[in-house]
Amino acid sequence: MAFHHRRPCLLLLAALLLSQLAAGLAATGPGDVAVYWGRNKDEGTLREACDTGAYTTVLIAFLSAFGHGKYALDLSGHPLAGVGDDIKHCQSRGVLVLLSIGGQGGEYSLPSSQAAADLADYLWDAFLAGGRAGVARPFGDAQVNGVDLFVDQGGAEHYDELARRLHGYNRFYRGGGITLAAAPRCAYPDHRLQGALATGLFNRVHVRLYGDLRCTWSARESWEKWAAAYPGSRVFVGVVASPEADRDAYMSQKDLYYGILQFAQKLPNYGGIMIWNRYYDKKNHYLSSS
Repeated sequence: MAFHHRRPCLLLLAALLLSQLAAGLAATGPGDVAVYWGRNKDEGTLREACDTGAYTTVLIAFLSAFGHGKYALDLSGHPLAGVGDDIKHCQSRGVLVLLSIGGQGGEYSLPSSQAAADLADYLWDAFLAGGRAGVARPFGDAQVNGVDLFVDQGGAEHYDELARRLHGYNRFYRGGGITLAAAPRCAYPDHRLQGALATGLFNRVHVRLYGDLRCTWSARESWEKWAAAYPGSRVFVGVVASPEADRDAYMSQKDLYYGILQFAQKLPNYGGIMIWNRYYDKKNHYLSSS
């Protein structure tokens, strides 16, 4: 008889715990929440993403062509007009805005030291605090807070030199500086980014626990290897927001917490969660309710 009275209470308690977990993740939990924006026109504007209150960092994706004297933004049909004002709006809300370079299927590489220097200078003049005659600023006078390396093609090229040159521009800042981030694939190490990360200049590492190169170990063990390798960086758990993005890698909020986050949060350089991407999050309501 006592069992029948206790069972509804236990079910109610379990439901409450799950709802608290979902609410905690939506409020970014003990870490930050980063999201990629710019991969689908139906995801809404950058301003709308920031106004959800679900994200502390937005990564504009992608600068998809560089390294051969040609530079191109691919924002999946989003009009450039207004993005600069949206960047300023996001920053006024305390949201960090980074420009992600690379991506999937772009025309990019860094075949030489000169190509790395040219790209760093272009990023400084076109998107950061610089400016030079003849270099267009796609976002007007808005300045992104930093650069994210999302490198999915080519070999181990000159990204270490790119990082050093970008870091060198920090001398022009009175406070803060350029945030450097990298988004390696799950299997450790990622040979394309290994040299760049070895510089020790990266503030953030967004480990992608999804994609075409699966984790060598379990997702948790792979992430912990990245966290151990870069103790001076804030290391993020990168997940997809919908099974539509990657059915095999998708984790429900419950699985994410019990499989990874409850352990990751105990490490001193745990940074938070990285979400791929705003479109899937908006559609699936993984973290954002709108």
